Amino acid sequence: MLEGIAAPTAVIDAAALRANADDLRRRSPMPIRLASKSIRVRGLLERLLGEDGFAGVLAYSAAEARWLVGHGVQDVLVAYPTVDRDTVRAVSADPVAAEQVTFMVDLEEHVRLLAESATEHPVRVCIDVDSSLRLGPVHLGAHRSAVHSPGEASALAAEVVRRANLRLVGLMFYDAQVAGVPDTGRHVRLMKERSWADLVRRRRAVREAVEQHAPLEIVNAGGTGSLHRFADDGVVTDLAAGSGLFAPALFDRYDGARLRSAAFFVSPVVRKPADDVVVTFAGGYLASGPAGPSREPVVAFPEGLKPLSQEGFGEVQTPLRGPAARSMRLGDPVWFRHAKAGEMCERFDQVLLVEASGEVEPLRTYRGEGKNFG
Repeated sequence: MLEGIAAPTAVIDAAALRANADDLRRRSPMPIRLASKSIRVRGLLERLLGEDGFAGVLAYSAAEARWLVGHGVQDVLVAYPTVDRDTVRAVSADPVAAEQVTFMVDLEEHVRLLAESATEHPVRVCIDVDSSLRLGPVHLGAHRSAVHSPGEASALAAEVVRRANLRLVGLMFYDAQVAGVPDTGRHVRLMKERSWADLVRRRRAVREAVEQHAPLEIVNAGGTGSLHRFADDGVVTDLAAGSGLFAPALFDRYDGARLRSAAFFVSPVVRKPADDVVVTFAGGYLASGPAGPSREPVVAFPEGLKPLSQEGFGEVQTPLRGPAARSMRLGDPVWFRHAKAGEMCERFDQVLLVEASGEVEPLRTYRGEGKNFG
């Protein structure tokens, strides 16, 4: 299938992708909003949105959201606040985009920026609520939003609704310390249960407080690692997921999930300095987050190949040692898994969607379409 490759190539196992999509739907009691940050291939987003169980996109950039809507994607929630006034103005000037893009806020300054930039059609607004667990001075979860309590959410909602060119339509609760942390031991599971009990109470109280100001269309929450927890929620309207589709290395240990590795990058052997050492072209595609082994790629095949401790994964040369190297020759492929999902796609202009039959379909990444939203 990949014989004769001369440079690293991104590959998506189509059967594994479908199996992962089925697993996400099995665990989710409500529609799944696709987290585009974890995919970054428009063709895949559009295909998944055509299937039952997936509805809407959780974008990571305001400019990305406008671009997706321009290609016919509907209901795009921008997961992060923006200071891109030009894009806000452009969305406000387009009646279609103004109905399909929702901007995120968690500060009064965000609200003022949107109000100053929305000069034509009103724009949609969602409040991001901090979903971390706070135990005295300890903060467990992502440092994201300045809004934590029902009172703080209500005060910010009042700032939004008093502006005629803004429409308050949603709330977002990202439980990073639950959805984004593998179940690696009893202490982690206890933390998740404590955090979840807090969130169940607080989400309801926040929604009730905000709906004193405006009815809500969107209450988004969750992630790949927490979909199964919302069966009896009654507050949330849709759940976010994306990484579970590719199932990168960081997602190998989640309770209740049956995910299969679906995304790989493949790099050819270009050197063999010793009988048990091969060198691949590139391979140093490290993931964001705290530096350390968990952010490095892992070798999926051949099994047993490991990076050299003094060199690691190199930008243009990656030496690997192991028994499998003895039978390898120049040009043989080494299959890697990235630690995260969509970040891999920033390295490639296309991914090869490969069926079990051997059929291969190239799909352009955001980068391949000339888009860089990072």
